[in-house]
Amino acid sequence: MGRKKKDTGQTPLMRQYYKIKDRHPNAILLFRMGDFYETFDEDAHTVSRVLGITLTKRANGQAADVPLAGFPHHALDNYLPKLVRAGYRVAICEQLEDPKYARKVVKRDVVEVVTPGVAFHDQLVNPRQAHYLAAVHFGRERGREDVVGFAFIDATTGEFSVTEVEAAHLESLFETIGPAEVLVEKGFQKRLQGVRGASFVLTPLEDWVFGFDFAYETLLRHFKTHSLKGFGVDDLRTGLVAAGAALHYLGETQKGRLPHIRRITRYAGDDYMALDPQTKRNLELVAPLQGEGREGTLVHILDETLTAMGARLLRKWLVRPLRSVEQIQRRLDAVEALFKAPRLRENLREELRQVGDLERLAAKVCTGRATPRDLHLLKLTLRQVPSLKTLLADERCPTLRKLAEGLTLCQDVVDRIEAALVDDPPATLKDGGVIRTGYHEELDELRRIASSGKDWVARMQKQEAERTGIPSLKVGFNKVFGYYLEITNAHKDKVPDDYIRKQTLVNAERYITPALKEYEEKILTAEEKIVNLEAELFNALRLAVAEATPDLQRNATLLALLDCFCALAEVAERYDYTRPDVHEGTDLDLEDARHPVVERTLPAGEPFIPNSIRLDPASEQILIITGPNMAGKSVVLRQVGLIVLLAQIGSFVPARRARVGIVDRIFTRVGASDNLAAGESTFLVEMNETANILNNATPRSLILLDEVGRGTSTFDGLSIAWALVEYLHENPHVAARTLFATHYHELNELADRYPRVRNFRIQVQEHEGKVIFLRKLVPGGADHSYGIEVARMAGLPEPVIRRAKEILHHLESQHLVIEGGERSGGDGVAVRRPAPVPAVEGGAFQMSLFAPEPDPKLLELRDRLLALDPNRLTPIEALLQLAELKRLAGGDA
Repeated sequence: MGRKKKDTGQTPLMRQYYKIKDRHPNAILLFRMGDFYETFDEDAHTVSRVLGITLTKRANGQAADVPLAGFPHHALDNYLPKLVRAGYRVAICEQLEDPKYARKVVKRDVVEVVTPGVAFHDQLVNPRQAHYLAAVHFGRERGREDVVGFAFIDATTGEFSVTEVEAAHLESLFETIGPAEVLVEKGFQKRLQGVRGASFVLTPLEDWVFGFDFAYETLLRHFKTHSLKGFGVDDLRTGLVAAGAALHYLGETQKGRLPHIRRITRYAGDDYMALDPQTKRNLELVAPLQGEGREGTLVHILDETLTAMGARLLRKWLVRPLRSVEQIQRRLDAVEALFKAPRLRENLREELRQVGDLERLAAKVCTGRATPRDLHLLKLTLRQVPSLKTLLADERCPTLRKLAEGLTLCQDVVDRIEAALVDDPPATLKDGGVIRTGYHEELDELRRIASSGKDWVARMQKQEAERTGIPSLKVGFNKVFGYYLEITNAHKDKVPDDYIRKQTLVNAERYITPALKEYEEKILTAEEKIVNLEAELFNALRLAVAEATPDLQRNATLLALLDCFCALAEVAERYDYTRPDVHEGTDLDLEDARHPVVERTLPAGEPFIPNSIRLDPASEQILIITGPNMAGKSVVLRQVGLIVLLAQIGSFVPARRARVGIVDRIFTRVGASDNLAAGESTFLVEMNETANILNNATPRSLILLDEVGRGTSTFDGLSIAWALVEYLHENPHVAARTLFATHYHELNELADRYPRVRNFRIQVQEHEGKVIFLRKLVPGGADHSYGIEVARMAGLPEPVIRRAKEILHHLESQHLVIEGGERSGGDGVAVRRPAPVPAVEGGAFQMSLFAPEPDPKLLELRDRLLALDPNRLTPIEALLQLAELKRLAGGDA
């Protein structure tokens, strides 16, 4: 840490601080001192900079002063998220004893380490998103160097999964899981620093954490088993190293409090449709291409869930579409049953509105973090279970019936919380008032004492005045002597023998009695005892509820499923979606399909124009879609991808009819952007993504290509686009269903050469020199792009528009011939060839945009001709010069 030496002349407090800091060198240590969290040395500089708080100094005995920065303890919820979101690990060091009873320095220790991937604080985790810590282990065993172990844990819910993937697919896995923090072995972090689009914090750990024996023992010790065969993951040797490292790290940060992590599951990527990072971004599933938030995304349209755990599950479904027709049909059956029963659906949704985040509540209970309000919310959530089971009791859909049967009432948990907690408990235990009156006899007595203290003093004063015959007798209180009886000197002779003199004043004497001191002890300690006793009773209640964690977690899973089914049915009815026919074949037939997001964001009154699409690898494998800019080509491509994805998560889709053959991968090449950080140009990024498609597509894939080749010259781009279509058509192992939107109208010629290529265009209409976009996809190719008209709409000056039309007219008059190709039959295909552009009107010099390289022989002929003077040549000389020029030109001498 680079701090000053700490072994000479320091105060006991600072020695304690440095001792604790040495155990957490890579974390900011928040050191509790009374009502403040303080930081020192380099931590103080960091905290001052990140939080914008004042940096001061603190005396340190005979040692030099140390930098200091701190904030009030009650501001932790405000400042902690700022530190963690800035990428720092934060160790929270609390006082472990009451300073009043400390004989020397108050005992302190770290009770929790908060990291970007390990956080339980509500201010640090999005309730509608999972919060993952991941670990990566690069296999070094012989023959497995390309295998990467990957494990991820959501500490807030107990979800724990492990898998193994090829190194080339690691980036896609990051994109799917979206971890907040990734653990990696020191020496391997550079392999993860170049992951494109990564938003996680990278945390390197020591090599020994990634040893197989250590990792395996860590897992066995946690799950208390002899092997991991029962979890079905025992064969994932490289993956288990990552899993053990993740669990070890989590245990270190939480001081071993992980009872809610009860199982580890195998994440089987083959069960889900593969979505590469570009596809997730281009289809805007959970994040928009521009800006932040959810506006303009698919999840924004679909998320009608009413619970946080339902929202998290729906988000997972969107980035992990299913490939199993059987599983998809089960989901669709449930959605359809609720779609056809709107009254049942509304009743279910009304009950779900009262359901809290049972998944995270159960984790809080297990880890000792549950507050009184958390248990109260857990009780209210469990109270909805009987009503939900009753509503689903007569349901004939097997999926919903099985869901209802799986719900557990947990009535004993409800009764126990009901008996112990007040109806509206406070947020914390510190102020008391948590436990219900009548629940504990001693607590009730303490409360009576605390609340009746003043009344008891008044009664005692009256009783003692009557007993002693001293009407001026008073019962008083001060912090030094506590309660006392004050009697003026005029009545000293009436003081009873059982009074004990405590203090002498000028005009009076103060006394105490055994009874007064006894009650004083009760009154003064009652409040403190109440708080302590309530804490004991609450912790006992929490531990009792924690025993039901398996039932609570199972209920959470089922309630999340029900919430998702209801939400998808609600969206289907609200937006007129249809149940898709999902099958094992490879054809894709969409009738009057719509873009689920665009149709919801159109201005009021503007209808969305639906389009029909049919793709079949056997007959209509590739659709070439042409049309002008802004006509809607990209919308058509994206809506096809989104409809297929919706169908495979088990949702209804925006179409009149949809028949969807299972898709194993969706690839998109939409738009282009530089990756300047990696030194990649727009065109290189485009080609990288296109290469990924060609190297990984299968006949079951869906490929959406938009303007491939536009990042380079016209001829290069056209050549690549042409060859790309040929490759997809002619190679059976990548003969995927493909939509190809392009400005290269020359590609329309491919439909005449290849049997499974079809031409479509986005229809437009010209009216009085203006272009009207009809947004309709119709058979046939477009003859030009209307780009100049779009430029006019954008406001380009009229002289630029006129000149552009002149150049376009000249270019369109030139052609070249493309030959070859296995299906060409020897015939060439005529396409436009750029030619020299004429000068502007008025004779002004205009440099040719596409002039060919001049022929050196022609240049020499020109020079010879310019050097001749016809007025001085004799007839014989003229004939000789003509013969020489003819020879230079390649003619006969």
